[in-house]
Amino acid sequence: MEKLNLKIANNNVTLIYEHSSELPIVGLKLVFKTAGTCVEKRYGVAKLAAELLSEGTKKLGSNEFNKALDMRAIMLSANAGFETFEIGLESLSEHFEYGFNMLLDLLADPNYDKNILKKLKTQALGIIASNSSDYDYQSSNALKEILYPNSRLAIPSIGTPQSIEEIELDDIKEFIRSNLNLENMFIVLGGDIDPINIKFDKLCEVLNSGKKKELNKITVSDSESLKIIDKPSQQAYIYFGSPLNYNIEDKYKLSVAMFILGSSGFGSRLMEEIRVKRGLAYSVYCSANLNLSYNALNGYLQTKNENKDEAIFLIKDEISKFVQNGATQKELEAARNFLLGSEPLSKETLFKRLSIAQKEYYYGYELGEFDLNLERIKSLELNILNEFISSLKDINRLSIACLYNESK
Repeated sequence: MEKLNLKIANNNVTLIYEHSSELPIVGLKLVFKTAGTCVEKRYGVAKLAAELLSEGTKKLGSNEFNKALDMRAIMLSANAGFETFEIGLESLSEHFEYGFNMLLDLLADPNYDKNILKKLKTQALGIIASNSSDYDYQSSNALKEILYPNSRLAIPSIGTPQSIEEIELDDIKEFIRSNLNLENMFIVLGGDIDPINIKFDKLCEVLNSGKKKELNKITVSDSESLKIIDKPSQQAYIYFGSPLNYNIEDKYKLSVAMFILGSSGFGSRLMEEIRVKRGLAYSVYCSANLNLSYNALNGYLQTKNENKDEAIFLIKDEISKFVQNGATQKELEAARNFLLGSEPLSKETLFKRLSIAQKEYYYGYELGEFDLNLERIKSLELNILNEFISSLKDINRLSIACLYNESK
């Protein structure tokens, strides 16, 4: 894996690249920073823009464009996250040049058609309507409202019925024009191909240069709020979260700590204490939600309606004990063995390795940080881990959204 520099027009664009001839395949991603739902001017535009880029070009239309890709087993997709917008291309090596040219055509001539937009808006409204009966989804969004107040995270990423209805083609055109630009782009490439043979300079013909964007920081609430939602549910859905403050060089310690606390499933502290010992939960889980704009502890628990209060108490109690007392040597060894043992699975395919490298670069690490962290985990001592865990006092400031049936 290596980091290269491309000169496209007057822009320096980073290329993350790995050559692999194990299989005759190529994967390419254009990653646009500060270009996801976080920069929307109208809720839902980013997701609709990604969907529209799956509808082919104006010239060929959706059916002919995608038929040409399918005939060559080419996968071309777009995805809008919170902080980034990605366009991905996967193909056999022999068809990559064709696929890349189709990608250029797509960026030059998106299918800006009123009927396409109407279809996409109808689909989005259908998903929103379906989500109204999804108690997991409602509970999760209720937590976001109190955990990330006055931020874009407090609104569902798909948007609202009103915002979707108001979106016009010009909104999508403006989103793509202003956010998919060279200045905020980096490229991830891997497979049986040499980057010198790819006409990356053609990207300047279909993308603007743009200006470097700064990502706004989001304050995670430490208000310890509780939001109750009364629904005719057969069980209680409890979502919880809190601020998570740590130094970037301690990420490997955080991985171990979160594994022990709640991200390892059976064997985790929360699962063992709440489900295994007391039988109070169908499932319980928590993990670190790490981003450039915010970091948070997020978790969920499902239990019987009548057990919700005890379950909430135990979540708080176990997290408090974890911060105060730390982990045991047995828990550290179990976490170490699993994390080191799963290394081959984490990097067994080219696309998994590229995904790891993409995250390393995006979050500001040097390439190879994943392997360095494993080496650090190998030599991590219990007293060092527990000193770190004791610094995570903010995770005690839990906000909770609980959906349950009050009549039961």
